[in-house]
Amino acid sequence: MNIRPNKKTEVNKLVDIWYEGSLIAHSFIDKEYWKSQRTEMEKKYIPMSETYVVSNDKDVVGFVSMVDNYLAALFIDVKHQGEGYGKELLNFIKRQRENIQLKVYKKNNKAVDFYLRNGFVIKEESLDEQTAQEEFLMGWEKC
Repeated sequence: MNIRPNKKTEVNKLVDIWYEGSLIAHSFIDKEYWKSQRTEMEKKYIPMSETYVVSNDKDVVGFVSMVDNYLAALFIDVKHQGEGYGKELLNFIKRQRENIQLKVYKKNNKAVDFYLRNGFVIKEESLDEQTAQEEFLMGWEKC
């Protein structure tokens, strides 16, 4: 398992991982919404973020994107979920930060449970205006 800063040439791969993961993790949101966000991810969000990729022996299998202390994205290729890559990326970021905040959809039980297991706490609940879905603001602080 190798973690390193992403390369500009990998953006399309990261968008594909994000898109496929979003469709599965957020099945409660119309897939047209995710399609409409692909260009924003490619042209705006990934380039403006501090992004690291995790790879196995052959390929990039996931990434994490940070904007200051805000975890903007953590996605693992659907074929490699449950293999420890997400936890490794999260621990990598935790070693670099004193605190981290993120938002996660309330209905995304798998992600909520993942963050709770990894030391995050729910700070507040709100409504995402773009999707009209309830979301949690979660936070983590170094001990």
